[in-house]
Amino acid sequence: MQVARVGDAWAIRTALDLGFLMARETVETRKLSRAAIETLAIIAYHQPVTRAEIEEIRGVSVSRGTVDQLIELEWVRFGRRRMTPGRPVTYVVTQGFLDHFGLESARDLPGLKELREAGLLESRPPDGAEGDLPRDDAMGDMFEDDPDAALPDDGFIDED
Repeated sequence: MQVARVGDAWAIRTALDLGFLMARETVETRKLSRAAIETLAIIAYHQPVTRAEIEEIRGVSVSRGTVDQLIELEWVRFGRRRMTPGRPVTYVVTQGFLDHFGLESARDLPGLKELREAGLLESRPPDGAEGDLPRDDAMGDMFEDDPDAALPDDGFIDED
């Protein structure tokens, strides 16, 4: 062990081969906010997606902290920039997200039919909310069940 003065403080240093003895690992359980869960779902189902598109789908603005939290969890990462005015950055889910939920790819996410069968979606809107929810046929191809369906040209450039 080595003790050294660093500015106005003291630093205690240990040999590299013994550093593991000084490390303390703690598991921190954090619950995602509803906004974070909604944002994560939008990114997973619509990736690559820009912040403006997320806000359009959610109907409210997305705080920087929400996206930062998802990036910090390593469930979301920056994608390529769109070839549109302003060249906005896109967001995509990471392999860590897929591993956490036991998915091989984002195409393995459950579709509308599977979510409804699992009881995660109500087949009828709650009382008084009939005008707020889209009809099933209005959802269109948002939850496409065909993994071999052709994807449209996304207008991206690769900056790697």
